[in-house]
Amino acid sequence: MLGEKKQLIVKRDLYTDPTFPASDTSIFFDYCTPLAQFRGEISWLRPKDICSTPRLFSNNLQDIQVKQGILGDCWFLCACVALQKSKYLLNKVIPPGQPSWTDESYQGCFTCRVWQFGHWVEVTIDDRLPCLGGKLCFSQCQTEDLFWLPLLEKAYAKVHGSYEQLWAGQVADALVDLTGGIAERWTLKDPGRNMEKEKTGMVLEKAVFRRLMNLKEQCVISCSVLNSRQGASELGEFHAFIVIDMLNLSEVSGKEIFLLRIRNPWGRRCWKGPWCEGGQGWSQLDPVVASELLSQIQEGEFWVDEEEFFREFDEITMGFPVNEEGQLQSLYTVVGTVCHSYDREVHVCCDLSPGFYLVVPSTFLKDAVGNFLLRVFSTGRISLSELKPPPADAALCEELPAGEWETVQLHGCWKSGQSAGGSRNFPSFHTNPCFPISIPAGPGKSSVKVTLRQHCQDSKCRPIGFHIFQVPNSSWKPHISSFLHLEPLVSCVPHCYSQEVSQLCRLPAGNYVIIPSTYLPNTEGSFTVVIATKIDRKRIHSRETLGQVLQEELKYVVKSFVAVGLEAKRCKSIAEGIYSKICFLYYSMKTVGLGQRVLPDIKGTNSLDSSGLENLKNLEMAVVVFLSVTEINV
Repeated sequence: MLGEKKQLIVKRDLYTDPTFPASDTSIFFDYCTPLAQFRGEISWLRPKDICSTPRLFSNNLQDIQVKQGILGDCWFLCACVALQKSKYLLNKVIPPGQPSWTDESYQGCFTCRVWQFGHWVEVTIDDRLPCLGGKLCFSQCQTEDLFWLPLLEKAYAKVHGSYEQLWAGQVADALVDLTGGIAERWTLKDPGRNMEKEKTGMVLEKAVFRRLMNLKEQCVISCSVLNSRQGASELGEFHAFIVIDMLNLSEVSGKEIFLLRIRNPWGRRCWKGPWCEGGQGWSQLDPVVASELLSQIQEGEFWVDEEEFFREFDEITMGFPVNEEGQLQSLYTVVGTVCHSYDREVHVCCDLSPGFYLVVPSTFLKDAVGNFLLRVFSTGRISLSELKPPPADAALCEELPAGEWETVQLHGCWKSGQSAGGSRNFPSFHTNPCFPISIPAGPGKSSVKVTLRQHCQDSKCRPIGFHIFQVPNSSWKPHISSFLHLEPLVSCVPHCYSQEVSQLCRLPAGNYVIIPSTYLPNTEGSFTVVIATKIDRKRIHSRETLGQVLQEELKYVVKSFVAVGLEAKRCKSIAEGIYSKICFLYYSMKTVGLGQRVLPDIKGTNSLDSSGLENLKNLEMAVVVFLSVTEINV
């Protein structure tokens, strides 16, 4: 009884994910897929309830082959093969060292990483998995006691909101999410109409395809059918496969034969082409060779020749290989371009000589609004920066133009439900902190630099930005209707995942407010706003010089220094103590109109050679003469 009670306590303490609960809300989205027929029948079990000795991984490659369940996410499972080809990616997506079911520190949760919008995002889930009849009903490994795949599938479903939202997708999208790299799509058929060309990738030539197949060990190669085929009518439309191998049998057959080994994520054989088991294609090969090739295929695998492959399949998708250092490798060096396409990502691959180049992303139609992420991968060193239009004022060409600047630091925070209103896309924008700024009247516009710096305590930066609005008076207060017809005069957007963002601008005299914000509402954090305003002082040009007075007293002062026998150590001490005073005195001289010819005497005062000693003597002399002339005590 005591042992049973202890087990109950441990089981009760296992982690349960409140944001992705074990309920139909995590399974279904809108009940619009065939998955809806299982509504109310799916239960949730932990791996220890499914088998007696659950494991995360296995060293046997045959054991970890992916197998699709009743969920239509073949596109995601094909991309998961990338983790089997790269130890680096496997450790990146599923961090090693997590407590497993046999560890005393096991808590019933696992953490995975998924690449989202330019960042690796950690996703923590509990290990309760959807089941039918006590067995996994979605993805699983060929060996049913391995659970890395169903756990990763659950984390990916959590990112998308539910399992049902994984029904149908693009292999290329999942490859990007699981590798952080890029993926390329080609069509195997030349579309006849221009409209179809807009929706497909480049047409893949057989010669290029054979070269790409040389990378089959380093990266994922997936092929897809977009409608029912004679060879596999049961597949219906839109199904993705994995290309495992390609063999050139020209030498053993006496004619050109290229065979491709394909795997169906369903985990069962479904192809009925000429190279299926017992098909007519094998008659072209020696029976020993044919028997050997047929013995290599596992459950769900089949052979097709190159001609059948290009005839029966519609697309091929390939992820760029990633080495064990996490560096993206090139697929080819041939220049390739893609027209505007209805894809989540499009790519251009090319060879570039050293120099400067301009990348111009665009939509096909004018005024199509949206956000995008531009990434550049190169085999050599490269830098990418945004090209901004030149400012109207030449003074803005520098980060901070020369001159005096007055700086003010203002601190604030975004609090959920109070002052975290999000960007202008949301009606709660007016609740963000508001900082007034007044620009006094002057001969022209004033140079102002505003910097927004967020305090990233958890080392994760939120997307931030700010707007500057001109308002009627200094007592203006924001409310929900304030921004209906009020456009910002200056905007530091789009919101960036940076610790700080800044904008240099020219503002005419008037009253303004600075409104910093995060992109999404209710995103908490603290920040500092730094406002730097240039002080335009009237310059004083003096015609009077101090050089003549210094020359008259020079001989006397030099004799005085020689008489006291000034040593090198004493020179250094005097230099450290007097230099700052002389700088102050020098600028004071300019203010009262005593000229600038004393400036050469200030240079070199920290040097201890003979010229340095002479300059130091001249420096002391300047102090004596200046004090006697201006009657100022320092």
